[in-house]
Amino acid sequence: MLSARIRIAARLLAVAALAALTAGCFQPMYAERTDGTPGLREKLMGVDLPPIDKANASREARVGVEVRNALAFKLYGTATGMPPTHRLVIRFNTSKSSLIVDPSTGLPSSENYGIDAQYNLIEVVSGKSVMTGTTFSRVSYDMPGSYQRFARNRAVRDAEDRAANEIAENITTRLAAFFTAGT
Repeated sequence: MLSARIRIAARLLAVAALAALTAGCFQPMYAERTDGTPGLREKLMGVDLPPIDKANASREARVGVEVRNALAFKLYGTATGMPPTHRLVIRFNTSKSSLIVDPSTGLPSSENYGIDAQYNLIEVVSGKSVMTGTTFSRVSYDMPGSYQRFARNRAVRDAEDRAANEIAENITTRLAAFFTAGT
């Protein structure tokens, strides 16, 4: 009985020692730096987002604006006024595919909307590309029937917005990793 308590106490002591040793290595990504170097938040605020090049008044242009707006909110929040240190150029293609087709009408009852995006982070001072990447998003939506055109259009638009937000989240995560680790 006594030896079991000693073993448990030794294990707890070992866990506490490991936690104390690794606590000095941990640094939150979004924490402010005390040494005067810019933190991750300031580095993300230095990313310029030029408009995504798509044909005006097209459905993809609206998705491009949605991606850009979601990225701006995730990178800057409500802050403005930082001079740009990097420029993020984004290109993307969209796709739709039918997942389920009603056998009686031959019309799709569920579809999949996808965005495949490529992005390039360019340093403003040197004009060199410092990071490139690709990401994708696939979201599904239900088709309410052939007689409900407004509901169908709204479902497509909602799927486009969800896919755009997912693309923005993926790019933001990749940018945060780049500015934190440098790779």
